[in-house]
Amino acid sequence: MKTTEQSYRSRHERVTAYLHANLENDIGIEELSEVACLSSYHWHRIYTAMSGETVANTLRRLRLQRAADRLANSDMEIAKIAALAQYGSQDAFSRAFKEAYNDSPAAYRQRGSHAAFKAANAKADAQGFKVSVEHLNAVRCISVPHAGPYLQIDAAMGQLFGTLAQAELLGPQTQMQAIFYDDPDLVAENQLRSAACTPCSDDTEIPSGTKELLRPAGSYAKLEYTGAYADMKDAYRWLYGVWLPQSGYDISDRPGFESYLNSPVDTKPADLRSNIYLPIEVAS
Repeated sequence: MKTTEQSYRSRHERVTAYLHANLENDIGIEELSEVACLSSYHWHRIYTAMSGETVANTLRRLRLQRAADRLANSDMEIAKIAALAQYGSQDAFSRAFKEAYNDSPAAYRQRGSHAAFKAANAKADAQGFKVSVEHLNAVRCISVPHAGPYLQIDAAMGQLFGTLAQAELLGPQTQMQAIFYDDPDLVAENQLRSAACTPCSDDTEIPSGTKELLRPAGSYAKLEYTGAYADMKDAYRWLYGVWLPQSGYDISDRPGFESYLNSPVDTKPADLRSNIYLPIEVAS
């Protein structure tokens, strides 16, 4: 039989998954309450306590994140991006976007954190960003698999951290990481494989609803990245397409991963800090 906390975690996971699947639709609190099978009054208070933000803030953050991805990585018209983000007018979308990303949508498209990597890619400038090479030992992790767009892995991240909290394994030093198995330029978005994970000790019991994952030992090129998650595609293209060919290293068949140094729940997108780890080996 589920405990009350387990029941609430299960409801929270259902609602989180529903939010991600319906970001481009009009979503009301009553609708989410039906997904959670609780009254709207009680459910909203529970959601806010468990998520650290209100449902409205979650929806706004995720919709603007998807909009930032489209601005940085597509030629979609801003009016259409605004409509898909559920804003009634382009002006309302522009105000909300500028508040979150410190720039208008048009300016962000031209000079977001992706712009510097685009310029370095165009110039084949391998020295434009600092990359260090580190050897990392194998690490045992607790993980939650994710299938689909990499930008939506925070649904799996929420499930992972909810489970860790329930198992009393969540603390101030808990690391937030993600492992990525496929190339998003080659694999269809809905077929991309990844996993939200956090390192754990050898004697830690893997909680129910999660999986044990071993991050393999080896050398990694580390790029310290600051900016919105939606802008990372060009950082990866620079690492793979510009830095790697001039580095003297070969790509390894181990998966790459990201380590997140702060949280999008309480950090502006422009101030998000991440380390991108590219698996490498000495060229033969």
